[in-house]
Amino acid sequence: MSAQLPVLYDSQLSASDLEALRAAVAALERQTFTGRISRLAGRRMGLVTRPLPPQIQEMAGLAAQKALIAALKVALSSLEGAPQGDTTRLHRRLAALAGGFGGAVGLASLPVELPLSTTIMLRSIADIARNEGENLRNPATGLACLEVFALGGHTGDNVLEGGYLAIRGMLAKSVSDAARYVAVRGVSQESAPALVRLVSQLSTRFGVVVSQKLAAQAVPIIGAVSGAAINLAFTEHFQTLARGHFAVRRLERVYNPVMVRAHYARIAREEGYWDAPPSAA
Repeated sequence: MSAQLPVLYDSQLSASDLEALRAAVAALERQTFTGRISRLAGRRMGLVTRPLPPQIQEMAGLAAQKALIAALKVALSSLEGAPQGDTTRLHRRLAALAGGFGGAVGLASLPVELPLSTTIMLRSIADIARNEGENLRNPATGLACLEVFALGGHTGDNVLEGGYLAIRGMLAKSVSDAARYVAVRGVSQESAPALVRLVSQLSTRFGVVVSQKLAAQAVPIIGAVSGAAINLAFTEHFQTLARGHFAVRRLERVYNPVMVRAHYARIAREEGYWDAPPSAA
C-alpha cells in the first residue's frame, strides 16, 4: 500500500545530505531486531521468528500498550528537560540494567521492565531527535519520537511495500490528530480518543518486536546471553531506527519533503530493500 511518488530525482540534494539519506535508508530498511539477536548469538536462529504461544503473544501486546502509554506521558510532558549531548551510551547502560532485572525475574517482570526500558529508550530517542535539530518543546516532536517504536516490527521478509514511508503514511492521520488534540488542550490525557487510537496503532507494531524479544529470551542457545545483553540489543535497535527517522525528518525540513521521499524510494529500490516497480512511469 505505497503511494505513488512524483519523479523528482533531478532535484538535487547536497552530496553530504544524499549520503545521510542513504545511511537513513539502510538503517530503516535493512536492519531487524531478529538479525541483531542472531549476530549476538553468533549464528542464524530461525527459532527467534517462531510464533509464541497465544497467551505469551497477548502478554507481549498488553505490555507494549502499557509501555507506550507510559512513554506517551513522558513524550508530551518532560522531554524538554532531557540532558544535553550524546547520551546514547548512558541509556544503553540503563536499559541493560533493566534487562538484567527482567532476565533474573523472568516473564513475570515484563509489565514492569518493559515500560521502564521503553521510557529509557524514549529519552535516548529524544536526544537523537534534538541532535538532528528537532524542538523538544513541540508536542509533535514527542509524537515523532513515539513513532520510532512502530518502525521496527518486521523480520526482514514481511516488510510492508514501501517500508518506512508506508508506515509513516499509515500513522500520519493518527499522529496529526493526536498533535492537534494536544495543541488545543495543552495536556495529555491518555483516554482521549485521538491518543488512544495512536497508541493502539503504535503498540500493534511495537508488540511484534516485544514478542521477538521474548522469543529470543526463550531460545536455549541464548541461555548464556543475559537479559541485559538482549535489552542492550533491543535499545540499540531503536536507537538505529531513530537516527534514520530523524535524519529523514531533518532533510524534509531543508528540502521539499516530496522530493526527499522520492529520493528515499529510489535508493531503497536501487539497494534492493524494496521490489522495483513493475513498469516505468
